[in-house]
Parts: sequence; C-alpha cells; structure tokens
Amino acid sequence: MLGFVLRRTGAGLLLVLVISFVTFLLLSLPDNDVARSLLGPDAPAEIIDATNAALGVDRPVLVQYADWLSHAVRGDLGQSWFTSENVGTAIAGRLPVTLSLMLGVTLLTAIVAFGLGIWAGVRRGAADRFVQILAVAGYALPGFLVTLVIVLVFAVRLGWFPAIGYIPITDSVGGWLSTITLPIVALSIGAVAGTSQQVRSAVIEVLRQDYVRTLRSRGLSTRSILFKHVLRNASAPALTVLGMQFVGLLGGAVLVEQIFGLPGLGSMAVTYTTRGDIPVIMGLLMVTVVGVVLINLAVDVAIGVLNPKARRA
Repeated sequence: MLGFVLRRTGAGLLLVLVISFVTFLLLSLPDNDVARSLLGPDAPAEIIDATNAALGVDRPVLVQYADWLSHAVRGDLGQSWFTSENVGTAIAGRLPVTLSLMLGVTLLTAIVAFGLGIWAGVRRGAADRFVQILAVAGYALPGFLVTLVIVLVFAVRLGWFPAIGYIPITDSVGGWLSTITLPIVALSIGAVAGTSQQVRSAVIEVLRQDYVRTLRSRGLSTRSILFKHVLRNASAPALTVLGMQFVGLLGGAVLVEQIFGLPGLGSMAVTYTTRGDIPVIMGLLMVTVVGVVLINLAVDVAIGVLNPKARRA
C-alpha cells in the first residue's frame, strides 16, 4: 500500500510541475507590458524600463520561471503586481469560502447520489425510471440557468435565503448556512445526476455477478449482501466519478461565486486574470492543482483499500 501511495504522490508532483511550467510559459508569451499597464500609456520610457526591471519581467522566461518555482516550493507565492498584496495571504483569505462550497457540494452529492443510485439499482422498475429521468433532467438543464432560477425562486420571491453575500462560519453558523445553501444546491444538481447514474450502473452490474447469487443461495439477507459485498465492489467506479466531479465543480464555482457574490477563489480568478497578474494567477493555479491532486490521491487510496487489485495498476 505504501508503494501505491508513493507512486500516486510522485505522479501528482510531476503533474503539478508540468502544469506550472506550461501555464507560466503561456502566460508569458503575450506581449504584456506590465509596467505600462501599471503606470499608464503616458509614463516615460525610462520609468517603464525601471519598473519592468524591478518586477523581474525583463529577464528570460525560463529564468523568471526558475525564480518563481524556487520561491513557490518554500511557500512564497510572491506579491500581486497591481495591488502589492501578498498572494499567499490573499488566497488564504478566500480559500475557506471556496473550500466550504466544494466540501458541501461533495458531501451532498455523495449522500444523494449514492442513495438514489442504490435505490434504483436494487429496486429497478419505477424507481429506476424515476432516477434516470432525474439524471437526464440534471444533465440537460444548463447550470447557469438552474442557478438563476434557484436565486429567483428561493431568494427573491420566497425570501428564504439571501440572494448574494457571504457570512463566515466564525461569525454565525446560521448565517453561514443561509449564504452557502443555495450555491451548494445549484452546484450539486449536475453532480448528483452524473454520480447517481454511475452508482446505479455499478450496483446493477455487481448484483448480476455469480458470487452474489451464491450468497443468496446460502440464505444471506439482501441487506447483508448489499452493504457487505455489493457496495464494496460498486463503490470504486462511483468514487472515481465523484473525484472527477469535484474537479469539474471548480469550473462551475467561478460562475456560482459570481452570481451569489461569494468572495471565493473563483471570483478572485476572474478579477486577476483579466488584469494579467501572473503571480496571483500562478498562485491560484497551484492551489487548485494541488487540491485536485490531493483529491485524486484520496480517491485512489480509497479505491485501493476497497479493491486491492487496483494497487497494481
């Protein structure tokens, strides 16, 4: 198991390194005169050159990347070119918002999708058709449209939740729940649709295996077979899909945070990307990629525990 974890960790670190290099290279390719963007079009040329030299953007791209990487591995992500704010501090202030959103969506998706998928796979018939209709509806409806409808109904017309804003959990647990519930529901609909179908298919496939028939012939109860044997083998593909859903949710979080006015990493990414603030963009990228690698590692370890054969893959 230790070798399995080390191989996955090594692959994750290599992925982080490759993505950081390619992204830094692509961000540096455009003819982006940072100093002129900061000082304005009428600034004297000598001041422009001095500012570019002070920021280090007059050096070759590979030298800039090596300098950035040497600081990043020590936890120093640099400063914003436009606000002089420490990138690590800025991200740390917004990370709890996005993290609470992602964890809430993952938890809600896991509970609802596994419940619906198991129900449909075991009961079949009307229950199966009902879950499939829900899944198709979840796939077919555009995420932004669902989010706007949710805001209109539950925030504007019914007034059950605030339409925009965010209250930290440290200030008020009830206030935090009221501001994070609708964004979590909006992001969970598509994730539940995909994951529940995967769980349903996996449960049906496992229930058709010969060893399940053998267990039934020995008189084991349906509940015992389901929870001790079927779920163990059906969880691996479902966990894979759930991990992939988490990665996809990061993109959806950008839109949801904009609509609900949440001060998270998504809205921060939009603001600083339009400015071309490379230190902030690279910092956000590293936090996101490392988070994705950790999620995939956790999923791989969980699958390896459930299915020892996966450790040899």
